[in-house]
Amino acid sequence: MILCLETATTNCSVALFDQGQCLSYKENATEGYSHNEQLHEFIEEVMAMAGVELQTLDAIAVSKGPGSYTGLRIGVSAAKGLCYALSIPLIAIETLSILGQMSVNKTPFVIPMIDARRMEVYAAVLNQGRALIQPAFAEILNEESFSVWLKKGAVTFIGNGVDKWRAQCEHKNANFSPGVLPSARFMGELAHSAFVAKNFEDVAYFEPYYLKDFHGLK
Repeated sequence: MILCLETATTNCSVALFDQGQCLSYKENATEGYSHNEQLHEFIEEVMAMAGVELQTLDAIAVSKGPGSYTGLRIGVSAAKGLCYALSIPLIAIETLSILGQMSVNKTPFVIPMIDARRMEVYAAVLNQGRALIQPAFAEILNEESFSVWLKKGAVTFIGNGVDKWRAQCEHKNANFSPGVLPSARFMGELAHSAFVAKNFEDVAYFEPYYLKDFHGLK
């Protein structure tokens, strides 16, 4: 049984999974960041909805980034605190992989993108099976961005960085799913696979993956 926390964007999201099946979840996406006020309340509510005590958890999974410096810090701090208190392992999942799982389009490639600053996004590349084939990178958008993938076949771009990319991209192979924010509801399978593989983090030393030095996200 794994509790999943996703706080990399303005979506404060918590979900509880048993063997990869979602038992309960709660999330709230606002224009601002209210994770400090909401996250622990959501954890309590999700556990109560499922009728499960914290002491029965086998692991905590957290979205590790990239994303909002503040959001990631809050989520990771909460996850580490629970792991320490309950003596259970910590699982870290790349935020863009979570976002990629949310695409419903069966295109050969999925490129999740999170809005960064100005014309920059954080992006990654997944194949049709939603396996990560290019890890997270920062991209300053221009007319040649992602051309290597667009030349190979249809690509679904998903996330809150899509709108500013769609304004530049006219390629026939591009499909757009704008405004989507990563959600803990889509962490279950990834978290379960990591648990089975015993792919755990060192709770004492784990830090969020910011990708770049902190400048904040706009």
